[in-house]
Amino acid sequence: MMNRIENTKTYLGKELETIFFRPMLQGENAVDLGVRVLYNMPAPVTLHFWRRPDDVLHKYTAAGWKGSKAPERMRKNIELQRVKAEMGYSADEYFSLVYDSMTRAAIGSMEDLSGTVLEEAETALFREAIAESIRATMWLGKSDRESGLNTFDGFLHRIKSDIASQGIVAETYDTIDAATAETCLRTVWDNAPIVLKNLRSEGQLAFFVTTDVYNAYEESLETPSLEAAYLAKQTGHETLTYRGIPLVDLKITEHLVNHVDLGTSFILLTDRRNLALALSAGEFPGTEVRMWYNPDLMENRQRAVFMAGCDYLLPELISLAYTE
Repeated sequence: MMNRIENTKTYLGKELETIFFRPMLQGENAVDLGVRVLYNMPAPVTLHFWRRPDDVLHKYTAAGWKGSKAPERMRKNIELQRVKAEMGYSADEYFSLVYDSMTRAAIGSMEDLSGTVLEEAETALFREAIAESIRATMWLGKSDRESGLNTFDGFLHRIKSDIASQGIVAETYDTIDAATAETCLRTVWDNAPIVLKNLRSEGQLAFFVTTDVYNAYEESLETPSLEAAYLAKQTGHETLTYRGIPLVDLKITEHLVNHVDLGTSFILLTDRRNLALALSAGEFPGTEVRMWYNPDLMENRQRAVFMAGCDYLLPELISLAYTE
């Protein structure tokens, strides 16, 4: 009966992207949250936007050329930061964690394990830890913070830093609870730039909210003395919407508690295509994912080195409310 895992696993280049990073951002993560995920783009990642003229029609008076103003091109760079993740486990602890992962995947017999199955379980264990850190950092990251979620600047810090310079619509509240949640959502919608409101028919708008806001709004829907509200109390809501726009619970409360420099609650209304996360694993020296056994310390170690960064794209597609 084996009691430790000693085989070294290393992912480099294209394998690093296809085996490690792409599967990592599936499920309850960046993809489900509606964030654009860009892989292995040249650094810095440059995004291009085109604005067509408002009116391209002219009265027809005679043959000839009367061209309209050319579309306006805008560019924005997403700066990538080099990041590293390292984890170490005692051999017994690591074996138990990997075995538990395989058991949950309905693999019942340790005698029949192949190297591939074992590698998949180890990789999944490391991927889950990194995916959660990326997810939390892309919302709450702040690079000048002394510790915790400080590898790159997240969406909230970037947006709040640009409120004055970019004219971003933002409202502050003392608290957001069941009595005020709907009012706050209404304010965010009412304050939204017309260009953002006009995108509602495309089905890409979302209210990205902290869990307390999500729960408060759900509670407010259950207060009326109606049969529908009564049933909702019994069964809950599969999804919450306001004016047909879904609320997305970011599930970052445990991180917000430790990083109150960005406030304790927020509501962000934007187009899902307006938020971008960039990861690069193939362009820089030393980029790799490696898992190995250290016999001197009887310890299993995991290391990942890659580039990451995120940013919002257009300030006119932002409407924000937050508590200080």
